[in-house]
Amino acid sequence: MTGLEAIAAHNGWSIAIVGVTIVFTGLAMLSIILSQLYKVLDFWENRDDFFKRLKRGDAAEDLPDITVSPDMQETVRQYQMLADRLGEPFSLPKLLDFAQKCGLVNPHATINRLLKQNVIVPDGEGYYRWHQAISG
Repeated sequence: MTGLEAIAAHNGWSIAIVGVTIVFTGLAMLSIILSQLYKVLDFWENRDDFFKRLKRGDAAEDLPDITVSPDMQETVRQYQMLADRLGEPFSLPKLLDFAQKCGLVNPHATINRLLKQNVIVPDGEGYYRWHQAISG
């Protein structure tokens, strides 16, 4: 027995398919690792900043006083009413879900803007609170 008959008789086709699958999977994983390597290197270069932020935390008393722009005051009032219904500290996904159910416009972008402006601040335990100047 020679040629293709010998390959079929001794499971050569399945061995070849397994080999191709292993090589393809390895190359795909290697390409994913290499495509994300810049993130790891960037983190490694800025690790001191990361650990400083981690140690400092984002406690509300460390935040500067904020002023809410007039165009955001109504938005802040609406989201604060939603958060009051959830209770403080509140979960950000629950606030987002609640805002979507209430039909507020662009809740993802609005909550992101409130986070960037430090209107909503993390409490360090996975939940969020309103900035003291706003809630007070």
